[in-house]
Amino acid sequence: MASATTNRSNIRYWMLALLFINIVINYLDRTNLSVAAPELAKDLGLTSVERGYILSAFGWTYAALQIPGGILADRVAPRVLYAACLASWSITTMLQGVARGFVGLFGFRLATGAFEAPSYPINNRIVTGWFPDNERASAIALYVSGQFIGLAFLTPVLVTLQAAVGWRGLFVVTGLVGLIWSLVWYFFYRDPLEHPKANREELDYIEQGGGVFQKKVESAKPVWSKENLKQVFSSRTLWGVYIAQFAVNATLWFFLTWFPSYLVDYRGLDFIKSGYLASVPFLAACAGLLLSGFVSDKLAQQGKSVSFARKAPIIFGMLLSVSIVGANYTEDTTMVIFFLALAFFGAGMALISWVFVSILSPKHLIGLTGGVFNFMGNLASIIVPIVIGYLARGGDFRPALVFIGTLGFIGACSYIFVVGKIERIK
Repeated sequence: MASATTNRSNIRYWMLALLFINIVINYLDRTNLSVAAPELAKDLGLTSVERGYILSAFGWTYAALQIPGGILADRVAPRVLYAACLASWSITTMLQGVARGFVGLFGFRLATGAFEAPSYPINNRIVTGWFPDNERASAIALYVSGQFIGLAFLTPVLVTLQAAVGWRGLFVVTGLVGLIWSLVWYFFYRDPLEHPKANREELDYIEQGGGVFQKKVESAKPVWSKENLKQVFSSRTLWGVYIAQFAVNATLWFFLTWFPSYLVDYRGLDFIKSGYLASVPFLAACAGLLLSGFVSDKLAQQGKSVSFARKAPIIFGMLLSVSIVGANYTEDTTMVIFFLALAFFGAGMALISWVFVSILSPKHLIGLTGGVFNFMGNLASIIVPIVIGYLARGGDFRPALVFIGTLGFIGACSYIFVVGKIERIK
């Protein structure tokens, strides 16, 4: 056994590094609008409600196309599909820089959401294929952390960049970065069975540990069938996970859309200063995500039940996310950032929830299940920005924070009372 371990390649970690950068770019192109929003809204004369619809536009197509995106992820090689998606959404990001009004910007955001739709089902397929069960929560935590690490360190960069080249230049530069990276991804990524440097010992280790190698689907039976859809929509356990994912994504999408406006418009902070303060909750979310992933895997390796090992960190995190309401009861900027960071730390802990897709999905429907899961969760990307736009019409964000905290509590209750025994759907 020692010899096999010594000789085993570790190519899966290099593939995880490529995936990490994909996520950084993915979220860079989702959130550049939130950074640009205060200045963009003034330039284009947008009201609070119109800004809410613009911030939600990405989610309309992103959520609507999750199930088709999941089917694509089951049938098209990640190397090809991800490269095509990266290039396409990067081009539409660049086009946002030439928008002249509400309609044009709304349309380009719809297109960006459409091209990003398959990304997380692809992510899940890659991690399910490259990692055994007992490493998967950590792997998911590491690649998902890309969204927070990238935003924490790049938000000040984006703010500074916008100050230098304007909000239009901001979209052009961020889109160009993704376009270049799409070529890098296509050149370097391979699936486990196709990678020339992944040796037999590593492939055996992955497969014996529960990794699922997906070859090209050649079955005549369509993935989009009544039987398959019934499997992923009729499970009480999956519905519990779907509801909770909506709740945790509600917190996430507050930070991805309205957070900079909250600091600038409601708290009255300087735009440049707000960019640096905005990085603190993202770092906290990253810390919560990594802690949750490693704790969850450690509990699993110690022989704890799958249900306890996977659910406990998520439930604790979602209950912690309710602390966002605390920001309503202080005028001190430091305490405001503390409560927001604490809440996002908790939401970060809950974002290892993609591990349930790997554990629960029928083996031939990992992409479809991931698509449904992400569709349900990302309904929050449509609903939350619009609801906050209406709640904050008078310039008061306090009802919006209560709304986000309430959803976090509902998500915790869903894991406690609705999600049952964790086992793969046959």
